[in-house]
This record gives sequence, C-alpha cells and structure tokens, in this order.
Amino acid sequence: MYTLPKIERFNQDVLSKYNIYNSVFITLPFHSIDNTGALLPLFTDICDTGFKKQETPKEIVDFFAQRYLHDASEADKIDIMFRFIQYIERQIVLFDAIEDAAFPIVNNMEGRGSLRDIKEKSDAKNKQEELIDFLEDFNVRTVLTAHPTQFYPGAVLGIINDLTEAIRKNNLLDIKQLLAQLGKTPFIKNEKPNPFDEAVSLIWYLENVFYETSGEMVHYLQKNIFDGNSIKNPLIKLGFWPGGDRDGNPFVTTEITLNVAERLRTSILKCYYIEMRGLKRKLTFSGVDTLVNQLEQKLYRSVFYSKGEIFITLDEFKSQLNKIKQIIIDQHQSLYLDELDALLIKVNLFGFHFASLDIRQNSKIHDSVFHDIVAYYLKTDESVFPKNYFELTEEEKFKVLSNTSGTLDPAVFENELTRLTIESVQAIKTIQQNNGEFGANRYIISNNESALNVMETFALFRLSNWEDPTVDIIPLFESVDDLQNAHAIMEKLYTNPAYAKHLINRNNKQTIMLGFSDGTKDGGYLMANWSIYKAKVELTEISRKYGIKVIFFDGRGGPPARGGGKTHKFYASLGPKIENNEIQVTVQGQTISSNFGTLDSCRYNLENLLSAGVTNQVFGKGDNELTLEEKSILDQLAGLGYEKYLSFKNHPKFIPYLEQMSTLKYYAKTNIGSRPSKRSKSEHLDFADLRAIPFVGSWSQLKQNVPGFFGVGTALKYFEDTNQWDKVQDLYDHSLFFKTLLENSMMSLAKSFFPLTAYMKKDPQFGDFWQIIYDEFLETKRLLLKIAGHKELMENYPDGKASIQIRERIVLPLLTIQQYALLRINELNKENTPDESLIKVYEKIVTRSLFGNTNASRNSA
Repeated sequence: MYTLPKIERFNQDVLSKYNIYNSVFITLPFHSIDNTGALLPLFTDICDTGFKKQETPKEIVDFFAQRYLHDASEADKIDIMFRFIQYIERQIVLFDAIEDAAFPIVNNMEGRGSLRDIKEKSDAKNKQEELIDFLEDFNVRTVLTAHPTQFYPGAVLGIINDLTEAIRKNNLLDIKQLLAQLGKTPFIKNEKPNPFDEAVSLIWYLENVFYETSGEMVHYLQKNIFDGNSIKNPLIKLGFWPGGDRDGNPFVTTEITLNVAERLRTSILKCYYIEMRGLKRKLTFSGVDTLVNQLEQKLYRSVFYSKGEIFITLDEFKSQLNKIKQIIIDQHQSLYLDELDALLIKVNLFGFHFASLDIRQNSKIHDSVFHDIVAYYLKTDESVFPKNYFELTEEEKFKVLSNTSGTLDPAVFENELTRLTIESVQAIKTIQQNNGEFGANRYIISNNESALNVMETFALFRLSNWEDPTVDIIPLFESVDDLQNAHAIMEKLYTNPAYAKHLINRNNKQTIMLGFSDGTKDGGYLMANWSIYKAKVELTEISRKYGIKVIFFDGRGGPPARGGGKTHKFYASLGPKIENNEIQVTVQGQTISSNFGTLDSCRYNLENLLSAGVTNQVFGKGDNELTLEEKSILDQLAGLGYEKYLSFKNHPKFIPYLEQMSTLKYYAKTNIGSRPSKRSKSEHLDFADLRAIPFVGSWSQLKQNVPGFFGVGTALKYFEDTNQWDKVQDLYDHSLFFKTLLENSMMSLAKSFFPLTAYMKKDPQFGDFWQIIYDEFLETKRLLLKIAGHKELMENYPDGKASIQIRERIVLPLLTIQQYALLRINELNKENTPDESLIKVYEKIVTRSLFGNTNASRNSA
C-alpha cells in the first residue's frame, strides 16, 4: 500500500477531523450562548462574501445584525461579538490540537532531515568517520525566551495537550468532555505574569518535551553511529531567558533570577528522580539494588526536602550510575543496560542546570551604570579610574579597563538600575556554585554598538571580584550599521591582550549574537537578512585570522520578518565561509508550542536543525558558496529594498498610521508577558524604543505583514525593468540561501489579506499611505510567483498552504470584528462629546481579538 501524498494526509487527518470535531463543539449546549455556534458559520460566510464585494468591516457587521439579529441594539451587537471571540479562540485551540495529533502522520518522521536520513546518507557516501568527527564537536542550542507571543494560559495549554492525546486515540467521549471543559475555561489572565511565572510555564516544555526528546536523539546516535560508545560532546544544549533577560524589563529582579535558576535545578533533579524510580523496579538484582535505592533517596530529598540544599553532587551521581553500569555489564548480562544508558545520556546533557540561564542587558543601560561606577570609584579609590576617564579615546579606555579589578558592593549604589546590574553579574557566580558552570555562563549585551560596550561589561565582572570570569560575554548586533561594523569591533577585542587572555580561558571560543527582529525593523527584509549573512562571513574571516572559533547565536522570532520560517533550510544554505560549529537559535511564544510543543514536533524540528548542520558541513561542503557575481546581485537587491523601506519608514504617516490604524497600543493591555511593549517609559512613541514583537505583530493583525516583504518587489522589479531578470532567476535557481529568503517572504504574503483594510484607501489621512503598502504587496507577489514559476503562493508547500488557509478562515470573523471595533473607536472619538464608557468596551474588543488572531498564525509576532 503506497503512502498518500502529504496534502492528502493533511486533508484526511487534519481538515476532515477538524470539520467533524468542530461540528461537535459548535453544538455543545453552553449556558447563555446556545445560538452562537449556529450564528458563527453564517457570520463567517457573510464576511467572506462581503470582502469579495469590497464591503467595509462596518458594512459587513451591520448587514449581519440586520439579517440575523432583528432590531439589534448596539449592546446586542457588542454581546454577539464578544461571544464570537470566545468561540473562535476555542476553535483555534481545537485546530491546534488536531494538527499536533496528526503531526507524525502528515510529516515523514524518518524522511529527509531525520537522524535516520543522516545515518543512511553517511553510509551511502562512505562518510561515517567524517560524520562522527563532526558530531563530536557540533551543538544545537535552542534558547527558550520570554518574548510575549503566547496567549494561552497554563490551563488551556493543559487542555490542548490532553485534547491532542484524545484526538490521536479518536476517543470521542474524552474529546467531547475536553471541548466542554475548553468552553468553560477562561482564556484571559487578569494580571500580567511576572518573570518567574513565565519561567515556570516554559519549564513545563523542558520537563515534558525537551528532556525526553533530546535524550532519545543522542541515544539513537550513540547506538547507530557511535557503535554504542558514549558521545562526550553535549550535542543538544538548552538555553533559557525568563528570569535572566533584563533588557527593558524592570520586573526581573536578582531574587527572581536566583529563584528561576533554583527552579531549573529542582526540575531536572525531579526528572532524574522519576527515572530512577522506574529503574528501581527493574534493577532489583544483587549488588545493584542498594546503590539504586541510595540514589533514589538522595534525589528525593534534594527535590522535596531541599529548601535549596542538595544531598548529592553531580560528580557523585555520575560516578554511582557508572558504577551500577559496570556491575550490570560484569555480573548481570547487561540486563536493562539500555535504560540505564538513556539516563546517563540525559545526565551528561543536562547536568544539574537543565538549561543555561542567560543574562541580558542593553548597552545603553550599561553606559549609565558605568558612569555611576566610575563616579563611585573617583570618590572612594582614585587608583581604579583616572578623573578624565570619559574624555579618553577608546584605545586609552581599553588600557584602563584591561587592568581594572575590585570588590564592588551593589548596596552602596542608590540608582536601582546600577544596583541590579551589578547584582546580576554577581548572581551568575552564585548560580554556578549551585547549578554548575553551565547554570549561567553567558552575558548578552543587546544593542551592542562598539568594542567598548564589551570591554566595559568585561570590566564589570573583574570589578565584582571575579578576575577570570567563567562567563562568555556575547555582543548582540542588531541594526544595519552595527552589523556592518561588527567585524571591526571584534578585531579590536581580539587584539586586546586582556580580552584575548579571557578568550584563551574560554577555549578560544567567542559567541556573537545577531538579531533578525530589530534588523528587519531597522532596514527592511532584504537588507536585514543580507546584512546578517555578510556580517557572518566577515566575522568568520576575522575570527579565523586570530585563531578564534566563532559561534553565531541567532535571535529569531516566529515569522519570516523576524528570521523565522524555514529555519533549517536557512542553516543548511550557509556554505563554508560561515562558521557552523553550533546552531544557536532563540525560540519564543507560539513557536515554542507549535514547533516544540509535542514529542513528535520537537523531535522533528531538533533533528532538522541537527541535519542542517550536517548537510552544510559534511554532505554539502562548498555546495552553497555564493560567487562574486551572486554577492553583487544580492548587494544590489538589498540596497534597492533598503532604499524603498527607508523612504516608507521615514514617511510622515508611518508612525501615525501604526498609532491610529493598527493594534500597536493594545499589545500593552494583553497581560501576556511581563515585559513592557517598549523599552522607554515615555508616552511618545519613539520608533527606536519600539520592541520588534508589537511592531511585527501589529502589521500581522492588519493582515499586511509589511516587515516580511516590503521592498522585495521593488528590488526585483529593477532587474525586470533593466532586462537583467535572468540574473535574479539564476540566483533563485542555484542559491539555497536566496531561495529560502524568498520562500519565507512568500509565507508573509500568504498570510496577508488586504480586502480587510481596503476601506482605508478612502481615508483622507491615510488613503495614500495604505496604497503604497498595497502596491508593494501586489508587485512583490507578482514577481515572487514569476521567479518561482508558480501560479499561487506556497504551491510547493501544499500542506503548509492548506493549514494557513484554514486558520485564516477561522479568524476571518475575528479580524472583521477587530476592524469594526477600531472603526467605531475612531467614530466615537470624533464626536463632540465622546462616550468614554462605550470607547472602553470597543477597546476591550480590540484587545480580546488580538489573542485568537495571534494564536491562529502560530508565527505572527
């Protein structure tokens, strides 16, 4: 029996099941909303028909009310809109659960990009030794961040998990009960979570998904590629930002940082304890049972009676497990050796830290902190800093910073930011003492603009009584200018004797973070992606020159506008001139739950990331290298796209449009994350302070997705107009990097829906501005279809396209309601005496509608 094509598997196991279970859900008799399920499909059809007729959201809602609500007052209309929002939110949960349940059926878990595929390719190409050498030195690091794009509260995530399992088993009774539970469970958090709450919700994924999946992957490689020998290299590393990411988040305190680190340790010890309990039932033979029992008791006390105390060290735990292993081999015919090896692998991967807690702060904060520190020393110890420190050249400052040391006490500083920043440096040392070095050994400087930013941060450690810090200092380059200067900045650091000595202590490795999100916000889609690519080439070259192994850490969001999309294809496309010792990538919001939320999806995506590294370094050496002519074409394309985007960004209507016509200001009201929606506290909207998530998310809510395509059409059109189309066509046909870039942009286009906001073209203030966006959308769509040889967007990913289409249809009424509410707010505000209470109601509708729209997109912000 042949396997059905992917799209047929999707239609059979996702679409059909959704139609069946949605009909069950819609007929459930919920109190006071019994007719909502019957009215919602009618409203969806009216929205669909109305937009095809170029009607406005207001005309669509009014027509629906007139036809089906009979003499409805404004209060009646508001009531049904709130009920529709509640229903649609839950329909999206249902669709998520069905897609998750079908994941291993729709996707080929043993196909291209899987560990089995890697093994078979290495055998076929006789590259087993090369593969082993590569795997002994390569890592995938997924870093879970607290960026707020996940709107599901913990209770709903639990329902999704149970519903997925019930759907997988086709258990109709359980499904009906869970759908009923879903209907009665609130989706709204009354209060913002604090960073510790965020950490706890993400640790669930570590315990229930990453722990099992990572262990199984390494176990497979050990058995099938390493012939049963242990892999000394921790192939999969986990990173963690909640509780450590201070950039623009005033709610991250030192206490929270330390509490999160302790929770991570307790969580991994709990995982080990549960596994030891299982082994205790199997390892019942002489000479082993007492050792197993001792370990179980010590883990139990460390988890449940600890109050921060640990009754076993990591070295003792490993030593005892290895002792048990040897006895089993020598005396008990290796009985249950496989299960014991599985635990040992996890202990080697996760130690007592589980995930490394990264600390992050903005360079602008460091500037003010350093002013405080210098001022303090000038009053108390003039030997540390010269009085004219801030008048010195960068080179002279380097000399001073290279020789600083001290024993700073955070308590002597009145400025809270200064105190917290110094405390965060010292907290790293405390965490390392409790969780091991990997508990916290990375300090990230966001908005890094100079070598001095790094040297002053390095000095912070030495001034905190830490002469040789066991910490990687990681500059994060984000803006286009900073990306272009990154290699020169790193050369200054590599040639500084004090920093060079620090790198020797860190095994001559330097991690550099590159931010897609702010790069796209700053320079547009093409320029951001190409600037990051070029920065990686230049940083690789300069690092190799000084004998430094550079590791790139990519700050990626969910959508293509923030570096998301087909991530594994991007990594497979990098070529030999970009160092690829590790793949380090941030994962956030709905991307955590959609890409790593189940054992199947986590395994699939982790294996694809690992496979991308193998493809690039072992199987495809040199295959993806760009020629000089191809680089020249990409330079031209990026430059043209940049000019177009800059003229758009600098348009006088740009900020007013976002403020008045989008949902930007409503993100702060959603209570989904602890971080404010912008870095500064000023009431005025400053573009530079605006965070990437509300920026990209607002365009997504408008269904315009500007950051994912704007400037691409203009750049391609230049080559069409100048009879040079064959150049970009050849580039698309032969460069995986360029092809992936454009395919990800096609995804942004596929998730756009301009009929929703077409009414804006008649707006006296913003009509022309809307037209600029729409014209660029049409041109980009036309030329992307031309270069791909397609009739429709994403036609080479039929299952992905089908998923988007269903999700977009589910949220169409929600988008209509959101636009209707925004229109009513604008109308009410123009009245002589605005009805403030009614405005608040419509503002609540807008805020509530953000939830379902974002969750449905899965990678919209």
